[in-house]
Amino acid sequence: MPFIIFLIVIVLLVSTTIRIVPEACAMVVERLGRFHTVWRPGIHFLIPFADRIAKRINLKEQVADFPPQPVITKDNVTMRIDSVVFFVITDPKLYAYGVENPIAAIENLTATTLRNIIGSMDLDTTLTSRDEINTQMRSLLDVATDPWGIKVNRVELKNILPPDAIREAMEKQMKAEREKREAITLAKGNKESAILTAEGNKEAAILNAQADKQKAILAAEAQKEKEIREAEGRAQAILNVQRAEAEGIRLLKEAGADDAVLRIRSLETFAKVSNGKATKIIIPSDIQNMAGLLSSLKETLVSPSAPVTDSDSGNSSTPAAESSSTFDAPEEINGNEEA
Repeated sequence: MPFIIFLIVIVLLVSTTIRIVPEACAMVVERLGRFHTVWRPGIHFLIPFADRIAKRINLKEQVADFPPQPVITKDNVTMRIDSVVFFVITDPKLYAYGVENPIAAIENLTATTLRNIIGSMDLDTTLTSRDEINTQMRSLLDVATDPWGIKVNRVELKNILPPDAIREAMEKQMKAEREKREAITLAKGNKESAILTAEGNKEAAILNAQADKQKAILAAEAQKEKEIREAEGRAQAILNVQRAEAEGIRLLKEAGADDAVLRIRSLETFAKVSNGKATKIIIPSDIQNMAGLLSSLKETLVSPSAPVTDSDSGNSSTPAAESSSTFDAPEEINGNEEA
């Protein structure tokens, strides 16, 4: 029985003597009522009835979300601002003995610092200088909390709440700005649309003009080609006629045609010309000779068997006929001239 009591006493002493500090924690230990040491993460031994754990401290980064604080701007506008402070405990001893209630101290210090900063700014600057306010507050709070073993890492303003009247005016202003931007955007869109339409019409007109020009050029070239082909055809026809006439003359010459035959052909041509629609007829200068030739041919064809008198018999009927033929031919020619 005494052994069991002794064993129980030993277990109780061990359980009250051995302490294990978890990670990211620290313990402030007092011995006989005075600060003794700070236990870091690990196993430690506590002297019974002499040592006491005065405070358990969390070494993680902590977040303190404070309620909205009323502040007054430089232009006497009252607004409410709530802030968030991110801090970490760097010195457990200072944190345990430096201030009675560290969180309340940080809250009050944050409120006073915020009032000082906002009091030097007007409403518009306050609304647009959130980053600047955060930087100033972090710097001031970090310096002020050093004696407490606290390091302020970051300060953020969650909400800036101006009065209802100012908020309504700001909403109207923002609405007007949005409507203005909308109108400007629509105007720019209409302008660009009109410019694009005008450029499209311009390009279409240019293309149409070029098409008309090309069409006119092609039509002119076609007309030119047509006239050239027609002229070449007429020239070829004239050339063929000339070649045919030259070939006829050559054949006549090769056939031994004399001057009389050529004169007959001339008369045939003259007859064709006189039967045309021309109002003026050019009569060759040797028309009398051709008339004489016709008379001779006529005499030959009419009386091929007429006796021929010798040179001593005097006048015969042949000269009379020749005189008659010579007389008739000019009348025929004169008739043609009158015609």
